[in-house]
Amino acid sequence: MVELEIDGQKIQVPDGAMVMDAATRLGIYVPHFCYHHKLTIAANCRMCLVDVEKAPKPLPACATPVSQGMIVRTHSDRALQAQKGVMEFLLINHPLDCPICDQGGECQLQDLAVGYGGSASRYAEEKRVIFHKDVGPLIAMEEMSRCIQCTRCVRFGQEVAGIMELGMAHRGEHSEIMAFVGSTVDSELSGNMIDLCPVGALTSKPFRYSARTWELSRRASISPHDSVGANLIVQVKGDRVMRVLPQENEAVNECWLSDRDRFAYEGLNSVERLTSPQIRENGQWKSVDWPTALEFTVQGLRRVLAQHGGDALAALAAPTSTVEELYLLKKLLTGLGSKGLDTRLRQSDFSADAQGAGVPWLGMPIAEIGQLQAALFIGSTLRKEQPLLSARVRHGAKAGAQISTLHAADDDWLMPMHTRIAAAPSQWVAELAGVASAVAQAKGITPPAAIEFAGSPSEQAQAIARSLLGAERKAVFLGDAAVQHDQGAALRALAQWIAHEVGGVCGDLTEAANTVGAALLGVSPLAQGRDVAQIAAQPSRAMMLFGVEPEEDCANPEVLVRALKQAEFIVSFSPFVNAAEGYAHVMLPIAPYTETAGSLVSAEGRLQSFNPVAQPLGETRPGWKVLRVLGNLFELQGFDYQSTAEIRTEAFAALGGADQIGARLSASSPLALPAQWPSRAAPAVERFAPVPLYSSDAIVRRAPSLQRTRDARNARMVGVSAALWEQLGLHNGDSVRVKSGANAVVLPARRDAALAPTVLSIPAAWAEAAALGAMFGAVQVERVGSTTAVPADANASLEKV
Repeated sequence: MVELEIDGQKIQVPDGAMVMDAATRLGIYVPHFCYHHKLTIAANCRMCLVDVEKAPKPLPACATPVSQGMIVRTHSDRALQAQKGVMEFLLINHPLDCPICDQGGECQLQDLAVGYGGSASRYAEEKRVIFHKDVGPLIAMEEMSRCIQCTRCVRFGQEVAGIMELGMAHRGEHSEIMAFVGSTVDSELSGNMIDLCPVGALTSKPFRYSARTWELSRRASISPHDSVGANLIVQVKGDRVMRVLPQENEAVNECWLSDRDRFAYEGLNSVERLTSPQIRENGQWKSVDWPTALEFTVQGLRRVLAQHGGDALAALAAPTSTVEELYLLKKLLTGLGSKGLDTRLRQSDFSADAQGAGVPWLGMPIAEIGQLQAALFIGSTLRKEQPLLSARVRHGAKAGAQISTLHAADDDWLMPMHTRIAAAPSQWVAELAGVASAVAQAKGITPPAAIEFAGSPSEQAQAIARSLLGAERKAVFLGDAAVQHDQGAALRALAQWIAHEVGGVCGDLTEAANTVGAALLGVSPLAQGRDVAQIAAQPSRAMMLFGVEPEEDCANPEVLVRALKQAEFIVSFSPFVNAAEGYAHVMLPIAPYTETAGSLVSAEGRLQSFNPVAQPLGETRPGWKVLRVLGNLFELQGFDYQSTAEIRTEAFAALGGADQIGARLSASSPLALPAQWPSRAAPAVERFAPVPLYSSDAIVRRAPSLQRTRDARNARMVGVSAALWEQLGLHNGDSVRVKSGANAVVLPARRDAALAPTVLSIPAAWAEAAALGAMFGAVQVERVGSTTAVPADANASLEKV
């Protein structure tokens, strides 16, 4: 430790710390622009010049290491003179357009200019002008003349996002920040550059000129768009959400937000919002008041229950629903005699339920992911599923962590990678068994019989095994595609066996905001109840869809939609008018997360509660209140709740209270490996169905700016492997006809060199592809207008069609 004195106060800090760090610990503010505690030191703005005793000139606090006995003065005449001189230089070419600047009122330069700027400028020459640049739908670079070249945005891209999308070109007074060769900024974390910019050169394009910061109310909330549970500041004007910013929480999202969390609020103001209850009469929809809609709902359900019993009723709920909503929905169905309820909408293999597999969760705190020394990710494109987790993994990889993947694509993780296995989904079990075999071989133990079919492990499998065995802190993670896989239970059993043998953790990168909460509450799976696959395969007479959009949210939308069309009565609870309009009988508008109170349990098992930040739109009502009233109308006991706190307390009472969540998660038992798995032939062409980053839930799908990004555009095309692209003779702009079973659709195609040779990437949550059914399996493909087709049967030759 080193002792120094700053402004008369003594402090001890670690050797190698900077003066800025010591001043921050003492609560002494040193003016700065380029310094940020999460970024490397640039020391190029010079605003943090301080007076160091015995130094010949003022030194930058951000880049001056502490030394024993150092005496620093941050507000001496010498320091202030230096700081004011720097400010004068910074303002020379600044446009001084504060009255019209979109960052007015929250601009760091504006604030510091009050204390360190002069009343008049000595610079009379013409100011330089930098022309605006179009870098995509999220970030506005319309006033780059304001830029002071702090390079925060450049360093963020390199160090946190992992891709240098902005850089500084030219030199001296001609320096300017720009994207390379007219490119757009497409990182899934790009919006953080807006927060980092201290002068309003980078601003939010969706928010631009829509409100002033002093007009906005700031209210805390929790993001429902992934399982991290990022902490938010939601800014509201009147009853309209205008902007979303990060609320710093080092244990969860640090000080960052993904673009999905930041810009999805646009979907809350969509023209598709359902603002009043609707009932269908004589094939026509009409708006009614709540008493009429609820009475219509109760009568319709009672009619089905009276004729067919409680088993004729089933419900599907979005895993983004709150703890309180899911608990009341479960309680309502149980009271009506039904056991058909599930939230695992995109899962297709439920064979692990019989073994009591326990609650899927991350297996460790989110904050510890960056401290791993080795990790294997199975079926995960982490950047596009959990951008904030990806940033933590990237931090660990840069520090030397060995990151390996088993996936359908050799995609770019924007970090140093140890080993990659790119294989068709039908081969994932065999490939993972190969890793297990390599682990057993390296440890000198006899592998279980179920692993022996993998044969001799490949070099890649051996490399992964060595990586995991050689690290002290290690983990095996199941990504979204592994959980959704039609052999998901086998992948889970193998992953757990590997994790146990290497002495690591096996965790789930859970898909949705409340996947863990739904499992804790016993909603997924419902005890001795029907899962979503059984509900779809054995159509119910009555159905409840709670926040579900069947064509986008389910593993096999073709089967589910067919089941819904056979139902006698369907109730849709949703904030939006959606495809359920075509077969529902009543639509009840429930509030999105900004208009209701509730709780979510994140991937790490963190219970976080939030309150409404805006009044419900139109006749919208919080989902828990609608379910409570339905319980009362059915004259069920125990539906007299007055607040979400009462519901939450009752919901977790069976666990011993909310403080027992961690113990319940840790008690999960591993799956047993079977004696053997049935052999499986690899199709000539098979579907891989990733859930696109900006199609993950109903709110995100309705955010216009996110839907104009490159990620969203690619999600509306079929990714074709390089081998299939050449085999079919495709060119840019071509479309392909994809056939699955009796159904065929024509879709635009793009070449994806990262895909395994026999794989087509046909995204899920894509209504145009819903007719293709299951997310995994054999498909046939041909170029539209061509006679060359690639058949689904691996043993068949090319056919003329």
